[in-house]
Amino acid sequence: MPERRPSFADPAVLDALAHPVRLDVLGYLMSAGPATASACARAVGDTPSNCSYHLRVLAAHGLVEPDDSGDGRSRPWRTTLTGFTVDNTGEGAAGATAVLAAAIELDHHLAREYLRRRAEFPRHWRELEPHASYGLALSPDELADVLQRIDAVVRPYLHPTREDAPADAEHVHLSLMALPRPGFGRRT
Repeated sequence: MPERRPSFADPAVLDALAHPVRLDVLGYLMSAGPATASACARAVGDTPSNCSYHLRVLAAHGLVEPDDSGDGRSRPWRTTLTGFTVDNTGEGAAGATAVLAAAIELDHHLAREYLRRRAEFPRHWRELEPHASYGLALSPDELADVLQRIDAVVRPYLHPTREDAPADAEHVHLSLMALPRPGFGRRT
């Protein structure tokens, strides 16, 4: 699939995305490719009927669509995008905040689930589990530059657009948060 990474400002689309299960299902489809509601449910730890509902909500906003790879009995879905950004200005500001809150909630859920099941992963994966925090002194322009550089490093590995993944490649959830710390004040 060619890269398609729209920016959303429509409050109705942002409202649809502001749900951790929908974000997880959408992320699963972006990573794993077409899947049925049952496969999505197994992947995200939800029920098939709930995932079916969330898929219909995502479809109503053009974020997923039925995939014709089914066998007539199954109804797979596929994503219509490889990623997205949200417009956090104007009428989209409140919706963007809600999407960010849902994404952070999903990130924390995935981290807790990994820790709960950590022993099930092969040692070579457990040895690589990075968690790093940095206290940076950045201007908004510098932060934009850092984020752009990180994006340039990560983008070639996006599952939906990568065709040269090694046989031992696994789905890896990479999350990045960069935000000013309230109450720390300005440097003097």
